Amino acid sequence: MDLNVVIAGEAGQGLKTVEDILNKTLFEMGYDIYSTKDYMSRVRGGHNFMSIRFGDERLTGPAQKEDILIALNEESIKVHRDLVVEEGIIIYDGEVEVDNKELLSVAASDIAQELGNPKVANTVFIGALLKALGLYLKTTEEVLKEYFDNEKIININLQALRKGYEQVEKKISLPFVNKGGQILINGNQALGLGAISAGVKFYAGYPMTPSTGVMNYIASKQEELGIVVEQAEDEIAAINMALGASYTGVRAMTGTSGGGFALMSEGLGLAGITETPLIIAEVQRPGPATGLPTRTEQADLQFVINASQGEFPLIVATPRSVEDCFYQTFRSFNLADKYQLPVVVLSDQFLADSTMNVIRFSHRALDIQRKLINEEEAENINNYQRYKLTEDGISPRAYPGQLEDQVVLVDSDEHDQFGNIIEDAETRIKMVDKRAQKMKTITKEESLEPEFAGENEIDYLIVCWGSTYGPALEAQKRLAADDYAVGLLSFNYVWPFPTEKLNKYAPGTKIVVVEGNSTAQFASLLESESDFTSHHNILKYDGRPFTGTEIYNRFIKEVIK
Repeated sequence: MDLNVVIAGEAGQGLKTVEDILNKTLFEMGYDIYSTKDYMSRVRGGHNFMSIRFGDERLTGPAQKEDILIALNEESIKVHRDLVVEEGIIIYDGEVEVDNKELLSVAASDIAQELGNPKVANTVFIGALLKALGLYLKTTEEVLKEYFDNEKIININLQALRKGYEQVEKKISLPFVNKGGQILINGNQALGLGAISAGVKFYAGYPMTPSTGVMNYIASKQEELGIVVEQAEDEIAAINMALGASYTGVRAMTGTSGGGFALMSEGLGLAGITETPLIIAEVQRPGPATGLPTRTEQADLQFVINASQGEFPLIVATPRSVEDCFYQTFRSFNLADKYQLPVVVLSDQFLADSTMNVIRFSHRALDIQRKLINEEEAENINNYQRYKLTEDGISPRAYPGQLEDQVVLVDSDEHDQFGNIIEDAETRIKMVDKRAQKMKTITKEESLEPEFAGENEIDYLIVCWGSTYGPALEAQKRLAADDYAVGLLSFNYVWPFPTEKLNKYAPGTKIVVVEGNSTAQFASLLESESDFTSHHNILKYDGRPFTGTEIYNRFIKEVIK
């Protein structure tokens, strides 16, 4: 069983507050949650809505149906009326015509005026929803006490909640659930928490939707954990600050979205030629230029892989879920250190702003792996070569001041093993080959391989990357339940392109690529980096995420036919 509650209105009406309180309430009651946002790029006005899908079984993506609509204005009814399922419920302050749906008219504005604060009208709606769902108020009352920090505001909201509860009758009976050991978190927060757990000590960034949440989360912990967070004047400064911090030996990170990453591309090349570990969180949104700044898309893939001039090794991680944002970010710091290169963590707005319950992250299984020269090794080094030629391309890395009477020299020009600028062809070739050797070593990392779901014998293989995993998994399960022999292969690292698991499938298996762009960028990468080609591409580029139902329906219509 799962239901989808949509809260709709205009910017400035407090939709996020309603979403936060309902998310926390349902989570504390033990339900599984998958919450998403659809909002316009404006401070006031426009049409925005929040979707909270919840139930008693694991949810991996948003729902296409709308079971209950909380309409904070009349426009929301016009927009969503036909999206609400037959015999669904619309909760509204007023009277309107709604065919085949039940209208619960709630005097939210009048109650708020009686209580002396118009802003608590939304809390009245929350009370009405809880009563309609047959849920008790106690949990929400505790949530309100935690959410607001002013006793007067808490008391007035508690009154509004109870009065809203009295406005309607119970309409739905929900099962009791009890799941412990979990936390409620969104993708940006999980990404930031992964960085903190990996030991990040410096973060520089310039605010850009939808990546800002990563910086905000890390900044909220900076005093407690001794992390320096710097809001730079622009993205060029941000990446160079992070590189400077990494040069000194601390774990450093920057973050941005597509437009900001374009400005960072020269700094990315600087990280490549200086072989400086660096994590860049690139949270995608539709482009080009400003594009749709508050929507989602997976259209930066080829750009990120090919960013900056020249040839140098880098890793591109594409987390597949909120939980994966944590673990892949943590792992990316280890990989950046191990191979002395930049790692791009490529997320998107859908994943960044999706909130769900996940099992508490296990830190026991996490191992911070630093690849700096240790004190004992430092004592035995004479005539230090920062770019020493080695079999795997990885040179001994020291930080400035670590080696007595020796200089840790790095250079953005081509250089020799000591870091001195060179012009001769022979040294140039050796250095290019040295850096390239890292990519050959990286491809042996088993942890970079994609994840498979389904039976061993399949006729169709759905292939996806990044945030499309959740909806694609839901579609694959429905197709399998309908007796279609369909598997799912989900990539959370796309560069260097892992092929070991892919090569296990028979040439006759039909591959269907699902991704959020118009040019099938991953399908092109698949064809160029492996012996496989896509039989069919299911693409989406309207700024909205896939749902499992949408992929299922399109697979039946476009692939099975």
